[in-house]
Amino acid sequence: MSGFGAEEVRRRFAEEARSERPDLSLLCLLVGAAGDPTLGEDGVDAAQVLLDELAGQLPYRPGSPAAWAEALRKLLGGRYGFGGTPVDYRLLESSLLHRVLERRRGLPILLSVVWMEVARRAGAPVYGVAAPGHFVVGLGTGEERVLVDPFDGGRVLDGREAGASGGALDESLLVPAEPLAVVGRVLNNIRSWAGSRLERSDVALWAVELALLLPSHPARLRYERGQVLVRRGEFVAGAEEMEAYAELVEVVDEGLAERVRGEARGARALLN
Repeated sequence: MSGFGAEEVRRRFAEEARSERPDLSLLCLLVGAAGDPTLGEDGVDAAQVLLDELAGQLPYRPGSPAAWAEALRKLLGGRYGFGGTPVDYRLLESSLLHRVLERRRGLPILLSVVWMEVARRAGAPVYGVAAPGHFVVGLGTGEERVLVDPFDGGRVLDGREAGASGGALDESLLVPAEPLAVVGRVLNNIRSWAGSRLERSDVALWAVELALLLPSHPARLRYERGQVLVRRGEFVAGAEEMEAYAELVEVVDEGLAERVRGEARGARALLN
């Protein structure tokens, strides 16, 4: 089965990211299509159907947020064994939703996407929580709110935990994470993974290009894209991207702009 072409992935990703109500699961699956050329329309549809089927196996409106948390833990963490291990941080497939659904393993944020999308389809009051260093899932609000850690099979947190760090979780951090913020964080993880592996500049490039398609993104991504292009031997294109970034930042930081232009000149010199 043929997959999406790179241009089609970017087109659909940009279209969904700019829609009135971006679909988190679809955006994550399109990220997966960028990373897995074999994933086509059928694969995306199959992943969505699986999320629907999992939601259909939850009890009908089990009750309180705590009851929802227990039902999700039993189904996803228990019956199906979704969870994570330290090894998963070293694997690109841990950031690709369709592979996480297949392997039932992934990074905290992708496992949280599974929890959120299954719970949302079943009618639960669910949202993501971008705790420092460790993404978790919230159910309910106020005094009834429950936080769960999908990376640990859906373990309920006691409210004082911040997941990975175990420290106090500040109330200001419990604001629900919007779908585009979640996708941006997924792409950040992928860019970080690729950044430590010079041989995977292909991954770094598609990840930064998708991040640039999000309606709100830092200008520095232009500079990052230029660096990746230079690393891939596309010296002129990389220099042009750096120069474009320099123009953007010159009004606020002339020194930075000049340093970036120097890097661009260095990239062009590599052609000689």
